[in-house]
Amino acid sequence: MKRVLIVDDHPIVRAGLRGILAETPDLVVAGEAGDADEALAKFRGDPWDAVVLDISLPGRSGLDLLRELTQIAPDVPVLVLSVHESDEYALRALRAGAAGYLTKDRTAGELVQALRLLLRGETYINRRVVERLVDEGRAADRPPHDALSGREHEVLRLLASGKVVKEVAAILSLSKSTVSTYRERILKKLGLHSNAELTRYAVEHGLLDD
Repeated sequence: MKRVLIVDDHPIVRAGLRGILAETPDLVVAGEAGDADEALAKFRGDPWDAVVLDISLPGRSGLDLLRELTQIAPDVPVLVLSVHESDEYALRALRAGAAGYLTKDRTAGELVQALRLLLRGETYINRRVVERLVDEGRAADRPPHDALSGREHEVLRLLASGKVVKEVAAILSLSKSTVSTYRERILKKLGLHSNAELTRYAVEHGLLDD
């Protein structure tokens, strides 16, 4: 029986995943976490065969957590399970060390299939993302937003989608001053000056969900 750690801040989602894997003879949810700190404590405390991770977590970014998990135990595959359909999210997850990326609108069977592939040492990503990774490997330069941290990328997308600082703070469980600081860092790294420019940049680079 393969031990799977579920990291998602929604109890209903965790219960659903637990129920799905309870129907399999070879997979079991042996632990759950609702945020990055709890996930790290459980990840360090017990042996795991795989992790299912939501990258939209309160507090610390799930992408930043992903990088740390893969540094601690690079042989434990991480399947990112996300509401975000944008290929950009999948690309960032794979660059951070994920072995697979699956959106939450997929079926229970696909989830089980993805986990089994990861446990065999394979990856689970769609063809478009593979093609973009190949193209990036051929390119000499990467776009400026590649320099953003996982949390900065989340703030960028939310601001670019029309959210104000107060709304972003509520969504990410951060203070308004922290979000404002992230915004200033993002503008500086991208050489931009306003939210309107952020939105144009995000659209031009395909950073928003389709």
